[in-house]
Amino acid sequence: MSQIVTIAVIGCGRIARNAHLPAFCQMEGIRIKYGCDIIEEKAQKLKEDFPLIEEVITDYKVALADPEVDAVYVLTPNYAHYTISVEALQAGKHVFCEKPITVNYALSCQMAEAAEKAGKMLNIGVCNRHHRSVERLEEMNRNGEFGTIYHVYCSFRSFRSIPGLGGAFTDKKQSGGGVLIDWGVHFMDLILYILGDAKLQTLTCDAYCEMAKDMKTYRYENMWAEDTADVENGVNDVDDFISGHIRTDKGSISFNGAWAQNIEQNEMFIDFLGDKGGARLDYGGHFTFWKGDTLEKVTPEYDIPNMYLEESIAFIDSIHTGVKDRNHIDYVLESALLLDKLYESAENKREVVL
Repeated sequence: MSQIVTIAVIGCGRIARNAHLPAFCQMEGIRIKYGCDIIEEKAQKLKEDFPLIEEVITDYKVALADPEVDAVYVLTPNYAHYTISVEALQAGKHVFCEKPITVNYALSCQMAEAAEKAGKMLNIGVCNRHHRSVERLEEMNRNGEFGTIYHVYCSFRSFRSIPGLGGAFTDKKQSGGGVLIDWGVHFMDLILYILGDAKLQTLTCDAYCEMAKDMKTYRYENMWAEDTADVENGVNDVDDFISGHIRTDKGSISFNGAWAQNIEQNEMFIDFLGDKGGARLDYGGHFTFWKGDTLEKVTPEYDIPNMYLEESIAFIDSIHTGVKDRNHIDYVLESALLLDKLYESAENKREVVL
């Protein structure tokens, strides 16, 4: 492989347009040979807006068969992650796959095995691991500034924000779940990461699909991914509210998450409670830290680089060096296990012991 890494982008939707292509524009040492989508017009429009894409294709297997392609970015709906990623690995390509890994833990493990067998990198788009606030909190915990973090509480709640109602987001066969697998994956993964690769012990969870049981009468002020909605013929069988408690070897975690609630508040934060200090992280932004010995309140000032850019730089670097990045699937499997077991607990209405 040359110093230039040739990439195929598979899936030309929102995450490609809003996150990864803008990041690619700021990178050196990469070539975007293909933009692939089963909807040709979508891929063509992405190429028009990001001319660094050289060719538009509708069959991803064209890219997998091309010996010039070193790596693929799998940016499709969740259900397609497994098949495309495994086929790409078997074709000798490195893979960057957006979160979640796939729709369940068993298939996630098979993807990790495929990467190991192929001897290729497989990174997952848990982008918050490259967010500067998360990096700083992980470092502070590692350095003992919290003392012992005994509990973490997180909230990812919003007012009537179910995405693409009746489309892929709300169809469990395609998505694997609702607000937990869509938003919660980010919160849970960064918490386990900051705690120091915490391992699960027990957990319990309740999941609800209440706010749009009748999709035709569901009211909202805005809906992201609205172009994928299908309230006439679609399905809504995923969680719009989730709540639970988790015990790990590094402390306990409690959480509430809502795509849609009848409270007009967006409550996106994580509290880390330590015996020497505590912090509240405003999701996607900065954090405030309270020192237990002096009662001092500290809000550090720092730049927050583009986490999508940082995770892609790290992925390309890992391809060159052969050293696994923090987003490598091997380090993300515990998060996938957590999501799987939370859904198991909610379905069976009982605690799960690991």
